[in-house]
Amino acid sequence: MKDSDAITAGGAIFSKLKALGVEYVFTNSGTDFPPIIEGLVEARRAGLELPTPVTVPHEHAAVSMAHGYWQVTGRPQAVLLHTNVGLANGATAAINAWCDQVPMILMSGRTPVTEHTRFGARTVPIGWGQEMFDQEALIRETTKWHYELRFPDQISELMDRAWAIANSTPKGPVYLSLPREVLCEPCPRAGLDAPSRMAPVTTAPDPDALSRAADALAQAQNPLIIAQRGAGSAAGFAALQRLCETFAIPLSHYWSNQLAIPLSHPCQVGADPGPWLADIDVVLVLDALAPWFPDKVSLREDVTVIHAGPDPLFTRTPVRNFAADITLAGPTDRVISALAGAMPSTVPDTERLAARRDAIAQRAQISRDSARAAAQDGAGAPMTKDWVSLCLGRAIKAQTEQGRRATVFHELGCPLMPLDLDQPDSYFQEPHSGGLGWGLPAAIGAQMSDPARLVFATMGDGSYMFANPTACHLVAEAHDVPVIVLVLNNEEWGAVRHSVEGLYPDGAARAANEVPLTSLRPSPDFTRTAAASRAHTETVTDGADLPAALDRAIAVAINERRQVLLNIAIARSTPH
Repeated sequence: MKDSDAITAGGAIFSKLKALGVEYVFTNSGTDFPPIIEGLVEARRAGLELPTPVTVPHEHAAVSMAHGYWQVTGRPQAVLLHTNVGLANGATAAINAWCDQVPMILMSGRTPVTEHTRFGARTVPIGWGQEMFDQEALIRETTKWHYELRFPDQISELMDRAWAIANSTPKGPVYLSLPREVLCEPCPRAGLDAPSRMAPVTTAPDPDALSRAADALAQAQNPLIIAQRGAGSAAGFAALQRLCETFAIPLSHYWSNQLAIPLSHPCQVGADPGPWLADIDVVLVLDALAPWFPDKVSLREDVTVIHAGPDPLFTRTPVRNFAADITLAGPTDRVISALAGAMPSTVPDTERLAARRDAIAQRAQISRDSARAAAQDGAGAPMTKDWVSLCLGRAIKAQTEQGRRATVFHELGCPLMPLDLDQPDSYFQEPHSGGLGWGLPAAIGAQMSDPARLVFATMGDGSYMFANPTACHLVAEAHDVPVIVLVLNNEEWGAVRHSVEGLYPDGAARAANEVPLTSLRPSPDFTRTAAASRAHTETVTDGADLPAALDRAIAVAINERRQVLLNIAIARSTPH
């Protein structure tokens, strides 16, 4: 270093990220990284506090790890990618983060813009091959803010702004492009060790709208809540349970990617709101991108529809035309608490509510019993996904009864209802954007954030292949991440086949033994992929053997601190 008041800009970025609360920078390096690597060494020698850099050999996995880390902790992390090609590889995962409203600071190098004279100018042909007119265009639609660093002394202030915008309602990823010449310049240390001087913006529901929503729910004869993205926090999770119980409101987890209340709760009525929507007079749509299937559901004209959440109208979705008579904007947990506070302090018509509460509980229990019976019927060879889910839920419950935390990351793997989970951070499903390959790296990121937690990544065989599993298993081994991977292997793109059958219920494909463009045969031996990184692996073909295999997997993760992969044979779809 030339003087004690400056540091190479590449290292300055890491120092500032640490001050913003970033523990990990998930990264895949390239020829734009020399000043970053040099700056890191300088910063370490200078004794600066730095986040841990994690080398991830694929960018999609790197972004997804930051995604999962935030889902469990609520603390945004950073991702550093390699010029335009690395950014392109990470773009699908950025789409997922945008869809899930996950805050993170995305960065990528930019190929040198100068050909000579300046320090950091182009030195190899790749410097010409990777240049773009508009590199930011690769993820412009999936970030809240984007900018290209022009001068090294901008780093502290730009990072403050990026962090504040990422954490403002609705939250989401931001992006900063980093030209190599700028990263090579010395950066002043002032401000690099300070937290952001900008406070994030947290919105709150309009008081009048809140009052009208509370009145509508309190006076409703047949209300319903549809929750898709959880309750926002443990406090929101508890408040929503009390609201459902006090005012006898059923809640449906329609295409939910998080839990809003425990699955065993007497007001939790399953994943299908259809039977309830026909009779409702008020529906609270809680942070739901698509609360029902508009081609199959037509609400009565007199139904009051309330949308609530960080962005109730999902303003960056071009077409989304669900009715919205009342909108409540704000973080989901705060909206729930505010709505509960606006409800009548004295419960009206207690006898009517008691009768409705009993009726809801009876219908919910019948639904749970039916789902459990169907799952138990799938314990053969090969087994069903519902059976795997039921067994996993039982294994988790045995662990949580001993005080251990557990979380399931689901990507076309174990269905939600048979899991019977009851904690707010116990379940995360793939984002509705559908960028496959999210589940395994997200689970690794979550496990890194909480080493004592049991973390399960359940996914289909296609999703596992999309996850860049060799890269993921390398990171898990390098950082002692004992994630438990369940590959539910039916040797096909089951989601694609089901989509075809849904659109053409009486079509030729539904009756066919082999549906074109969906087969994944011959199936690779996925255990060998994981075993290459010293994972404990097993293949399970008979449902009767699964509970013991899960017990062994959990014991390895807890006692040996080693990753596990179970390759589980699942029944393929059959024509009806």
